[in-house]
Amino acid sequence: MSLELLFGCYATILGLIVGSYLNVVIYRLPLGISTVLPRSRCPACGAAIRAWDNLPVISFLLLRGRCRACGAAISPRYPLIEGATGLLFLGSFLRFGIAWAAVAGAVFCALMVTLAMIDLDHMILPDVLTWPGVAAGILLQPLTGWASPGAAGPWRAMAGGALGAAVGAGILLAVWGGWYLLRHEEGMGLGDVKMLAAIGAFLGWRGVLVSLFLGALSGAVVGLMVMAWRGGDLKSKLPFGTFLALGGLIALFAGQWIVAAYARLL
Repeated sequence: MSLELLFGCYATILGLIVGSYLNVVIYRLPLGISTVLPRSRCPACGAAIRAWDNLPVISFLLLRGRCRACGAAISPRYPLIEGATGLLFLGSFLRFGIAWAAVAGAVFCALMVTLAMIDLDHMILPDVLTWPGVAAGILLQPLTGWASPGAAGPWRAMAGGALGAAVGAGILLAVWGGWYLLRHEEGMGLGDVKMLAAIGAFLGWRGVLVSLFLGALSGAVVGLMVMAWRGGDLKSKLPFGTFLALGGLIALFAGQWIVAAYARLL
């Protein structure tokens, strides 16, 4: 087995395991419950889930999507999040190779998946995730150089991450303030501001622009579809953080290509 194949398998398995833990974080964190204790339990009957019934994706398939104790249906979102995280970890390895940048990419992917799902469920983006995300993005810049390619020295690299965070926060703060002045109401939560700052801390100001454009585009498309299907108006709330996460993930894997293609058009 080649070294690349071995690391690819390792990245996928690690992503599946991390995805299993992300399911716990997504469910418990907004409720203020510890993500470590107590052990995972069936939400229907309260039976503790045994270790061999908690294997990512595999256990869901072996149990045919039902609790061993009571037979209640298990939501398919659990294996989907596990599988998606595994694929994103593998994608990070394939994109960046055997390098610290692949580890940073995996961290970014895990953060985006968690924020996307929490915002989808609760319309919140917890500070306990966004602020550490900003710090991690800046501190990891010397290992990745994403925010300021070719920067000489770790301090300049981290300065690029700080600039990206400032640009991300500044753009949405300006939008938030302008909307409030015009309509005297909040058009978005400040959690979105901090989330885009975290994206900028990892990907730099160029990544902010790509993420924001793709997030706004996908959010607009989904919003129009929801309006056409369920009715509603322009005031209907959508989890913008979920769309920002999608934009951030695309920017991570294809942002450089998108920016270069746009530059060629100009």
